[in-house]
Amino acid sequence: MTHAILVIEHEAAFAKSVQTYLMREGYEVRLADTVNGALQAFDAFRPGIVVLDYNLPGTNGLEVLTQLKQRDAKVPVVILTDHSSIEVAVQAMKLGAADYLAKPTAMGELKLVIDRVLKRDQITSALAYYQKRDAHGVALESWMGESRLMRELKATVTQIIASERALTDNDAPAVLITGETGTGKELIARALHFSGARADKPFVEINCASIPSNLLEAELFGYERGAFTDAKERKHGLVETAEGGTLFLDEIGEVAPAVQVKLLKLLEEKRVRRLGGVREQQVNVRIVAATNRDLSAMVRDGSFRADLYYRLRIVHVNAPALRDRDDDVLLLAHHFLTQQGERYGRTGLSLDAQAANLLRAHTWPGNVRELRNAIEQAVLLATGKTIGADQFPFCNAVVAQTAAAPSIAKTAMATDERIDLSERERDMLEKALLQTGWNVTRAARLLGVSRDTLRYRIEKHQIQNTIH
Repeated sequence: MTHAILVIEHEAAFAKSVQTYLMREGYEVRLADTVNGALQAFDAFRPGIVVLDYNLPGTNGLEVLTQLKQRDAKVPVVILTDHSSIEVAVQAMKLGAADYLAKPTAMGELKLVIDRVLKRDQITSALAYYQKRDAHGVALESWMGESRLMRELKATVTQIIASERALTDNDAPAVLITGETGTGKELIARALHFSGARADKPFVEINCASIPSNLLEAELFGYERGAFTDAKERKHGLVETAEGGTLFLDEIGEVAPAVQVKLLKLLEEKRVRRLGGVREQQVNVRIVAATNRDLSAMVRDGSFRADLYYRLRIVHVNAPALRDRDDDVLLLAHHFLTQQGERYGRTGLSLDAQAANLLRAHTWPGNVRELRNAIEQAVLLATGKTIGADQFPFCNAVVAQTAAAPSIAKTAMATDERIDLSERERDMLEKALLQTGWNVTRAARLLGVSRDTLRYRIEKHQIQNTIH
């Protein structure tokens, strides 16, 4: 990639030398020796970096710097000053200059500064890009779903964000997000960050299940050179990287006991120490954790620290399963159908009635992620504008199970009576609860649903415990 450089310098011989040297190094260079000429060249040339001499005829470089920044606030500018003008250099840096050099200037030194500034600018641009990309689609207004559970989730997240914005200190409480795989726990974490008071700070994510336990501690807390055999140099941990922002610990239930101890210290004292280090550092990091496991059960069996669990769940958010979100299934299905149709250049697709009923009947163990993947596959394999039930073969298991269910279908056919799905569901719930002596955990396992889902269904049907 060829970088364009505008050199604003009134000494013709020096300016020509700079141009010749930098062009030989692969840069595209344009010269200007007056203010008007510089501004005209800047507008026409649109350089990636400006080298600006402080001593210009009839003005000074700081005034030109101000005008350049008014045209493009992001363009990096390197100021050239005299040996006696250090105070000028400091003032230039305050006005937005990227760096400065004292004259007379060696060409090699000038190139090093230009390369360093351009690299720094590229890194800043990349970080801004990834920050913008990570924030895309996390706004609460973009969340799909009109069910009661989704309205409650949006209200809860909105309240958390509003409360944190009103904090009088920087000690934001930890948030624990629970829910089955594919329910959007990461989306909730990103919304809490990018819609909250720390939106302009780093959002650092780590999947605790994807890193071996013996390496996770080093990734989180960093290490000093020589801390272990392969520690050739100092490494900053992700906790330090997330300074001022949010550290998202996905699959927190997979963390080993030794790391749990250090996480507890981080939550309680806001301090970390690198592996092999002797000095602790104060950090300002907000912790958001997520899991699809039952941490309370893990606390009871001793595999997860109780003190860490209660520190993590100061604020608790549950991501509802898709099967509990009523007609959100079809709402999401139509959204993904449009989205994937546009992506693959197959617009105008629709679901027929049988396909819609099949999607509504499926229990979606993989939740929203499974639905999105199913729609993408259907779009890929569709032969016409209408997608039928045969495009969702995995869902046919639901139909088969329904057909194999004891006498429900037979009774309906024989008597031509309407099947009340709500009553059937209530009957199954009551039988499971009675069979397990109203042990909600065992009843949920028997029914193949989560404990939170079962509690929601009990509340929905207003089922009362009749066992005394």
